[in-house]
Amino acid sequence: MELSETIYHLLINAGMSLIGFLICLNIIPKFSEMFMRANLSGMDLSKKSKIRIPEAMGVICGAVFLVIMFLFIPVPFYKHLADPTNAKFPHHEYIEYIAALLSICCMIFLGFADDVLALKWRHKLWLPTMASLPLLMVYFVNFNSTIIIVPKPFRALFGFDVNLGLFYYLYMGMLAVFCTNAINIFSGVNGLETGQSFIIAVSVLIFNFLELLGDCRAAHVFSAYFMLPYTAVCAALLYHNWYDPKNDKVGMSFTRFKTSELKPLGYLCLRVFNLFGVVHIRERVGEDGAYTECNNLTLICLVLKFLGPLHERTLVIVLLSLQVMCSCVAFGIRYQLAKMFYDV
Repeated sequence: MELSETIYHLLINAGMSLIGFLICLNIIPKFSEMFMRANLSGMDLSKKSKIRIPEAMGVICGAVFLVIMFLFIPVPFYKHLADPTNAKFPHHEYIEYIAALLSICCMIFLGFADDVLALKWRHKLWLPTMASLPLLMVYFVNFNSTIIIVPKPFRALFGFDVNLGLFYYLYMGMLAVFCTNAINIFSGVNGLETGQSFIIAVSVLIFNFLELLGDCRAAHVFSAYFMLPYTAVCAALLYHNWYDPKNDKVGMSFTRFKTSELKPLGYLCLRVFNLFGVVHIRERVGEDGAYTECNNLTLICLVLKFLGPLHERTLVIVLLSLQVMCSCVAFGIRYQLAKMFYDV
């Protein structure tokens, strides 16, 4: 595919994504009442205001995203669809597209089920693994390349490349579990999950555009086809999920447990964290005996530990700024540090 044709397809995708953004921006408030009537709502914890707000609104954006991707299907393949013989139809590319949509559908279902059913963590580990199987099967049929290039410092031991075989697919399945749960864990403040997703999506798009003239252009174009609509619908959800200006400051959340239930290794870890000022520990005696309280070991509480109670807006901005810094570090590793380990 020529570069001009690629840009033409991306512009069409961007136009459809813009329309999807406007649709999401308009329909999310209209669906809020429907979700409230279905009891898909909750209250912000540790807030003075006890107003119920709708939950699981991400499924609306997920539905709009899928509609955009379904309507976009003919665009990359229009030349082949116009050919009555379909002699040169790129079936492998078409199957990759459909398999990716199938995996995304499974992930959207998982997210909605989690909001509605409050799934246990063991379910959140297995379901993403199952959802990644269509992509892994398509990769196995189309490519089945499990060879990785060994970094320069280790080539004397392992050679130039290593064939991981089954371990490659195991790693990819575990990566799907990590990616889906990484954002799910980093939550608790309005706008944080959606904002983090938006920043990561923009970072991936920047990487795709930087590599359009590289050797793997087809792969990055394929990625951009999915990331443009995702970024658009994510921006619409972020607009409605942003902080409430009426909310007060947010402080650290604490976990309370009986001191006798703490294992020696856990006790040691807490003491080490306390030594470096990472956690705040309070030991008290109650009716049930001695108990220990410490702030939750999350990145949110770590920021609040060093910066003190913050307004929700300030806290979200600080955490999202940290995400931007992490993306910048990732680009530094890819384009600068990688030169020390690979021939790039």
